[in-house]
Amino acid sequence: MKNVTMISRRSFLKAAMAASAVSALALTGCGGSASSAAASAAAEGGQTFKVGIVNYVDHASLNQIVASVESRLDELGKEKGVTFDYADYYANAQADQSNLNQIGADLVGDGVDVIVAVATPTAATMLAAVEDTDIPVVYSAVTDPAAAGFDDGENITGTSDALNTDAIMNLILAVDPDIDTIGLLYDLSQDASTQAIADAKAFCEAKGIKYIEKNGTTTAEVQMAAEALIAAGVKAVFTPTDNTVMTAELSIYETFTEAGVQHYTGADSFALNGAFVGYGVDYVQLGEATADMVAEILCDGKSASDMPYQTFDNGIVTINTETCEALGLDLDTVKEAFKPYCTEIVEVTTAENFS
Repeated sequence: MKNVTMISRRSFLKAAMAASAVSALALTGCGGSASSAAASAAAEGGQTFKVGIVNYVDHASLNQIVASVESRLDELGKEKGVTFDYADYYANAQADQSNLNQIGADLVGDGVDVIVAVATPTAATMLAAVEDTDIPVVYSAVTDPAAAGFDDGENITGTSDALNTDAIMNLILAVDPDIDTIGLLYDLSQDASTQAIADAKAFCEAKGIKYIEKNGTTTAEVQMAAEALIAAGVKAVFTPTDNTVMTAELSIYETFTEAGVQHYTGADSFALNGAFVGYGVDYVQLGEATADMVAEILCDGKSASDMPYQTFDNGIVTINTETCEALGLDLDTVKEAFKPYCTEIVEVTTAENFS
């Protein structure tokens, strides 16, 4: 099993270089390791790297990651005197497995130098697609790489948005210490939800709190599940880093808010789309770190199979202040209650689109 590298903020590349290093960079592009066939070939062909970026579905968190990866690759390209061509090799599968399969085949056919796979289903499909090639896969937003089988796989590495579920559950109790029933809203088919939901159940059982589960695989089903939780009388709902619910958040947050139900979720992007609280990693940071790993593989000749996947501090609480007010809660009181359970508190308002 690979070791896991823990980082709290993006490790920036050194800005200062000796004049000789700059000169060498101009000649060799990305530092051209002889062990990297892709780096050597790209350097000979004009120092342009074909970077396939595959998004699982349009939703706030994953779109943030894609935008962050692209922005960071642009920065790195300027720093290193190379071009990362991702614009010609971007695809969104729209949560369709047949689309993922076709995208993987197309990228392999295009001879890309690396594939950035956003979300667990994407990473699994891209890994299968490159099986008989030397194309490395760098994933992002894979919640449990070990469970997905990526921690000891060949030619794959990336960044994980692993969730500290107990920390989120403690936030619920911080606001309502006497709560006796908590709703669990998630998609059964989402691998990212499996461990987090198991952890949430264990937390509730240890605290003597009843939990009610509702599931959905589409936005319409998530809406019905949310209404069912409200009808069951829950006052707080937990959702992990679940792509399906995130996609539906703009459709359900007002339903929860009007019913006085607090929605606690596993990413800041949920809060940006209306949920009361998001807790977890910074997805901009996640994307930047993913891009850094791409550059290390293509430019420094590192092997993906030898690079440990990265996880990040789960200490950022994001509060939607509009939702907080609509729920009849005092923002300062909420923030004070949250302080023992987080390293940072961020205030946001609802936005349909953001980056």
